[in-house]
Amino acid sequence: MEDQGTSIPPVFSLGLVEVTNTVIVTWGILALTGVFCWLLSTRLRLTPSPLQVAIEGVVLAIEDAVSAVAPQHAREIMPFIGSLWIFLVIANLCGLIPGVHSPTRDLSATTALALLVFLSTHWFGIRIQGLKTYLQHYLSPSPILLPFHLISEITRTIALAVRLFGNMMSLEMAALLVLLVAGFLAPIPILMLHIVEALVQAYIFGMLALIYVAGSIQSHQLRYPPKE
Repeated sequence: MEDQGTSIPPVFSLGLVEVTNTVIVTWGILALTGVFCWLLSTRLRLTPSPLQVAIEGVVLAIEDAVSAVAPQHAREIMPFIGSLWIFLVIANLCGLIPGVHSPTRDLSATTALALLVFLSTHWFGIRIQGLKTYLQHYLSPSPILLPFHLISEITRTIALAVRLFGNMMSLEMAALLVLLVAGFLAPIPILMLHIVEALVQAYIFGMLALIYVAGSIQSHQLRYPPKE
């Protein structure tokens, strides 16, 4: 039986590179999502099917969430935030499939996601504001605060990775312990708990990423609002 602890054993090796269950499941999610989106895009109709209506509803919900936080730059950052949200929902819920473990129960996976948010935050900030203008916010309101700004960038990235990992790992462990104690007497409450918690954690991670990206984009506008 696969180890339920924090150590994820490799499934196979490619030279010096060890491929774990986390990597395989992540590849599978990316492949299936890509194929699904491609197939859906080739079957769009003016009279939408129920599936198309559901997908359009998801897209509109993501668009509204992004627009509420960063209305002036929603078009630029929505593809990233939307893709992150969709991946996290699928990754968190795939633990419900027998024999499949959620990639987000692996600290290496959540660290990679947190680093992606970290890099994207600076990339969007530099792309939209320009390098000089973006870097100025690290010296505001005083250059003395530069070390604290840098420390906050590191600590929030670590917190982003550890929060998702800890919650998803504890969720799987709690479900396992309850099933070991109660058997299958209470599978539906455990299933519902897993679904709700998985969706909540995906929402929190994506919303924090959205806030970080929006903050990097709007830092200059917040300090120097346009004159009326």
